[in-house]
Amino acid sequence: MNIKHLLLIAALALPVASARAQDAAPAADTIAGKVAETMTTAGYTYVLVAAGTNKVWAAAPQFDVKVGDAVTFSAGLPMENYHSKSLNRDFATVYFTGGITVGAGAAAPALPAGHPALPGGTPPALPPGHPPLTAPPVKVAVDLTGIKKAAGGQTIAEIYAGQKKLAGKAVAVRGKVVKYNAAIMGKNWLHIQDSSGSVALGENDLAVTTTNETKVGDTVLVTGKLSANKDFGAGYKYAVILDDAKVTVE
Repeated sequence: MNIKHLLLIAALALPVASARAQDAAPAADTIAGKVAETMTTAGYTYVLVAAGTNKVWAAAPQFDVKVGDAVTFSAGLPMENYHSKSLNRDFATVYFTGGITVGAGAAAPALPAGHPALPGGTPPALPPGHPPLTAPPVKVAVDLTGIKKAAGGQTIAEIYAGQKKLAGKAVAVRGKVVKYNAAIMGKNWLHIQDSSGSVALGENDLAVTTTNETKVGDTVLVTGKLSANKDFGAGYKYAVILDDAKVTVE
């Protein structure tokens, strides 16, 4: 499975106006057409593009556009049978892209801070406070004392040390949430620490994705399958990460 597919299969849970069963785009690297309908919400602009005999929905970070404008965007892969939680609707096809060009104008602005890259867009900078990907994580003002190892589980240091044999296996780890971003690509993204790992090596911080909610400062028990060398694209590469984990606030 390629990176574009990984990015598109995660639900962004952002509203779109409507979709029809026949709204499917032709297979192409780039789609061009005229805007038949548009709306802007939650920092994103949605356009229903009439491309030849087809109509397709596309979405990108907020930009100026109106009905009748000619637009072009990099297609990547479509998100089919997309369900919008906020609207409680199902849509046939939506293209989420990092930029849509209007006429001869410039492409849409960069993705919001903290948002993983989308096909067709320029990779954004890491969000403020995000642990560096090639350097030790930043220090955070969270008290890590008194965190006990999960029963039958691992410390963060043990996860890094045993990542080769633990990859693909279920692990359990207790730590405190030091970074939390909600509702990105249909998941909540957090980082936990337990004071066991090496700050110098950048092995004191564990990334987690989940549908459970938490906040910075919470002590949590995280259980899930460990992935090693997970690359989401745009520099979002993690030596270890617990993806789609269960997070219980204690």
